[in-house]
Amino acid sequence: MYDLSCDYIYKRVVYRNSGKSPEQIRMIYLNSIISTNVGRGMQRGSILDAMNGIAYKVYKKRLWDEISNGPMPKHVGIIPDGNRRWARNNDASLDEAYEIGYLKVKQVMYWLLDLGIRNVTIFTLSSENCTKRSAEELRIILGYVKRGLEDLINDQIIYKNNIKVKVIGDITVLPENLVSTINDITNKTEHYKERLLTLAICYGGRQEIIDVVKHLAVEYKEGKITLDQINEEIIRKHLYLNEVDDIDLVIRTAGEIRISNFLLWHIAYSELYFCDVNWPDFRDIDLWRAIRSYQKRKRNFGK
Repeated sequence: MYDLSCDYIYKRVVYRNSGKSPEQIRMIYLNSIISTNVGRGMQRGSILDAMNGIAYKVYKKRLWDEISNGPMPKHVGIIPDGNRRWARNNDASLDEAYEIGYLKVKQVMYWLLDLGIRNVTIFTLSSENCTKRSAEELRIILGYVKRGLEDLINDQIIYKNNIKVKVIGDITVLPENLVSTINDITNKTEHYKERLLTLAICYGGRQEIIDVVKHLAVEYKEGKITLDQINEEIIRKHLYLNEVDDIDLVIRTAGEIRISNFLLWHIAYSELYFCDVNWPDFRDIDLWRAIRSYQKRKRNFGK
């Protein structure tokens, strides 16, 4: 009976507030539940407990129904920010924060797979992170990067879904045992063509463009290309990530509104979505909200 009441209240709220945003509707809906059930004699604490369960489930189902039949991005880029802030806010160690962050990467990978998204690029570690973070923090981060790659090696989902795993960035600065693990997973999946999971490790967007310029300069000097032949297609062939289309949607967590040198060429026309949630607290509904935002936008590609 209570479920039906919640559903009725939700429909009434949506009908009466059709011009409001989804978040405004949600807050009106939750307040309506309180008002309705206080009149029935329920204690406020009991109502809030019910809201945390039933209302959340109703909202989550409706959000899923809203996005599941809409157009999905073919390529999603993720900047998983906020591990250190999460540690400070929860009085936790950096080790604990990065462990939860590493587990979250796995979880989000599965969510994206469930959505049918074929190409995912995760900004695991920037080139600046590799040179400016403390030795202790870098040890922790790289430890979980290695652990994550080892998990991928042993994860049958990778092989059943033909997921190619690629690492881009300057891996020459990484420990030898980590480089060995990178080579292991990339060699085992290099023949897959169905899906692509790219991990940007010690990666910088400007450095990628510099490397492209250097390669083109060498080819020009050797007479392999002329100046007139240099165009977007030629440049794309020399990019680290050159086998998939540009990123459709970039998601960044922790409320930071910037791109931080992430795949500068590939995100020229991407839709950008910023959410306030720190990466360890990122939920499936946060991902779905990003997808919903993407679906509601009209992409102009610079027109």
